[in-house]
Amino acid sequence: MTGPSHRARLDFNPDELTVARSSEGRRAVNGRGGRAVDGTPSGGQPAGRRGRGRPAGPTTARADILAAARRGFLERGYAGVTMRAVAAEAGVDPALISYHFGSKSGLFGAALGLEANPPEVLAAVLAGPAEGLPERLLGAVLDVWEHPQRGLALRRLAEGALGDPDVARLFREMLHREMVGRIVAHLGGRDATRRASAAAVQLAGLIFLRYLLRVEPLASASREEVIRELSPTLRLALSRPRRA
Repeated sequence: MTGPSHRARLDFNPDELTVARSSEGRRAVNGRGGRAVDGTPSGGQPAGRRGRGRPAGPTTARADILAAARRGFLERGYAGVTMRAVAAEAGVDPALISYHFGSKSGLFGAALGLEANPPEVLAAVLAGPAEGLPERLLGAVLDVWEHPQRGLALRRLAEGALGDPDVARLFREMLHREMVGRIVAHLGGRDATRRASAAAVQLAGLIFLRYLLRVEPLASASREEVIRELSPTLRLALSRPRRA
């Protein structure tokens, strides 16, 4: 289900990440009614917090939520942001965030302009049989990073993380809580954190060498070659160590 068409446009620059609010996100006043299209009086102050759940008509709520979320994530980090705090800053009911974005990780992906939300992609991968997990993880990385639009947004975010400490901290926290943490919970056991971290290192190395540095022969290897060559070591990282 999709919400209103108004949204924040996120321009990623490795040196300076900025948020450009769409001109469509500005309030428009209806003739003599003296009220904005979202029900706000033209005199200035909102008539009250918007109702819960699905909005009744055209509003700037989605753009307001995205702008507030992105400021919050960059200023306070992933752990320091709550959906309730974002709703308060945007002047909306928290239920409206759930309607538009579903979850905190969904809000994060939308606020940073990620068409493919990494935690949601990972959740789908982990839902399959354990035997094929390494191949599915590698396949998901390749599918997302090689997608024309999704891959571009992720590359811009990664480049921004390399040049901006705030973005790097945000990205690191998200990866730890939403990615490595999910793998840990999926694997289970006392050594799950070690195994999940070892797998994350391998996937991060693949991303960095293939898509950011474009190191050969990895950069030009086919999907089948990448999965065939890297799945054995990834499977080893995810496996429980054998007892002597």
